[in-house]
Amino acid sequence: MTDAVPRVPPHSYLWGRLSALGLAVAALTCFVDQASKFWLLLSFDLAGRGRFALMPFVDLVLTWNTGISYGLFPQQGPIGEWALFAFKLAAVIFLWVWLARATWRLTAVALGLIIGGAVGNAIDRLHWPGVMDFVLFHIETASFEFRWYVFNLADVAIVAGVTVLLYESLLSGAAKAP
Repeated sequence: MTDAVPRVPPHSYLWGRLSALGLAVAALTCFVDQASKFWLLLSFDLAGRGRFALMPFVDLVLTWNTGISYGLFPQQGPIGEWALFAFKLAAVIFLWVWLARATWRLTAVALGLIIGGAVGNAIDRLHWPGVMDFVLFHIETASFEFRWYVFNLADVAIVAGVTVLLYESLLSGAAKAP
């Protein structure tokens, strides 16, 4: 009888130990994003209501972002729109490969948030004139006015995911410091 060495399956670029967690977070993020958008359009009738004050510094307002983050590089034609869609698809593939290699749960959750947000915004481009944005932060006084860009829940998920990844990289860097 010989001592058998257990075989370790080759590393997969498509599925890893924490991929199910990341996929669950991505699916939930995408679902909540799309559900909020459909509810605001179909039940709340945000398009018909126009600007709706939610709090003194937060309004709901319907805008269609035809560009990327912060409305940069707006696209009106099909070539530009498909180029942005292809860019998002490439980003999701890159993030998915990263997720397959993730070793920390926090990384998997963060990547799931980013993937889910990117997919949610990409879905918008398939059936609407752009990405539906609807939250507007603003400060208005008699002598000062500030309006932040209009965003949606997918954008919040993406920013939260990136923030967690940055925090995690600082933690891992501090752990490696002499």
